[in-house]
Amino acid sequence: MSDNEKVVLAYSGGLDTSVIIPWLGENYNCDVIAVCCDAGQREDFEAIKQKALNTGAIKSYVLDIKEEFVNDYIWPTLKAGAIYENSYMLGTSMARPLMAKKLVEIAQQEGAYYICHGCTGKGNDQVRFETAIKALDPTIKIIAPWRDDKWTFTSREDLIEYSKAHNIPIAQTTEKIYSRDENIWHISHEGGNLENPWNIHKDDIHVLSMPIEQAPDEPTIVDIDFEKGVPVGIDGVKMDSVSLLKKLNKLGSANAVGTIDIIENRLVGMKSRGVYETPGGTILYNAHMALEKLILDRDTMQYKNIVSQKFAQLCYDGLWFTPLMSAINAFVDSTQEFVTGTVKMKLYKGNAIAIASKSDYSLYSEEFATFSKDEVYTQSDATGFINLFSLPLKIRAIQKQTREGIVDNHPSLERKVYKAIDFVE
Repeated sequence: MSDNEKVVLAYSGGLDTSVIIPWLGENYNCDVIAVCCDAGQREDFEAIKQKALNTGAIKSYVLDIKEEFVNDYIWPTLKAGAIYENSYMLGTSMARPLMAKKLVEIAQQEGAYYICHGCTGKGNDQVRFETAIKALDPTIKIIAPWRDDKWTFTSREDLIEYSKAHNIPIAQTTEKIYSRDENIWHISHEGGNLENPWNIHKDDIHVLSMPIEQAPDEPTIVDIDFEKGVPVGIDGVKMDSVSLLKKLNKLGSANAVGTIDIIENRLVGMKSRGVYETPGGTILYNAHMALEKLILDRDTMQYKNIVSQKFAQLCYDGLWFTPLMSAINAFVDSTQEFVTGTVKMKLYKGNAIAIASKSDYSLYSEEFATFSKDEVYTQSDATGFINLFSLPLKIRAIQKQTREGIVDNHPSLERKVYKAIDFVE
């Protein structure tokens, strides 16, 4: 790198990236352009912008990406029903490709050929950022300090000491040292006492929600309206995507909904432990699933479950901008064509339970499902269906009995009936 090259830095104002700005200047003699993406995290963005400039950046951007994040990343993932390893609702995974996209756009705008991120060499985010950047602009080079020989820090405690020496204000302390990532969908917590899986996470870890024991004793009932798989309203009131998710976050938080404590398999090959709070997202996933059960046929639901797992893996692995992801999204959109209706949710003591649903496209028919007399279903027809459906089982059993000599000694069975099917097995 030549002197005074421009480097676009993925900047959060947190511990790592606050250290990286002066570190880049000391080790690469470059001009740093800080880019902070407002994905819904609760921060003083003006202070973050100014902090980057005070720390040595020549420019500092704050980009509001909330609406694009919800509409183009969260909603497609929700429609897919994608959950990584049956637990993690992909809050960080969904945000990284969009942030990488914004970094590339700023780099192209500023004439920069380098992008820097503060992801560790043990984590997933380094892969997510870099695969997205390479997919969008392969001419851009990556600087990853945690993998750089010039990076001499080995722990977050080292970074804290460096910050103190360089008068960089930080929020973390050695007493409470979680690594957190927050956006409008969730907040994640890693590190600290969570690194020992036998340690119970402390109640003070909660940011978006609360311990179940503190939740109210009375449930909250809320109706969620969907159009083509996308949530569009609450209790009959149409809402924009960002406002809707914020309201559900508030309702979920008040009822202790959406906190999980899990061990997950990282892409890089190791296991990690994290506590995730996803209050509004948990409500939406459960509501969307209930509506699909009302509307989708069995074969579509079963195949979509397979596709959902692949979607989750691609998202988790940072492969958002790939042909396969585009193809999966097209399939998912086709399944959502008639996923329109309303689901009534009961929020109570950490649970988000679908208790009623309705849709003009429902495949549920009270006439067909009733146990009372009806004119659309003749119950005696089931006899022939069951005979045909169970025929392979019956043939297998007959052959087994024939081999064991049971048929020859059974007075009610005619041997000639089974001669015709001796070819089986």
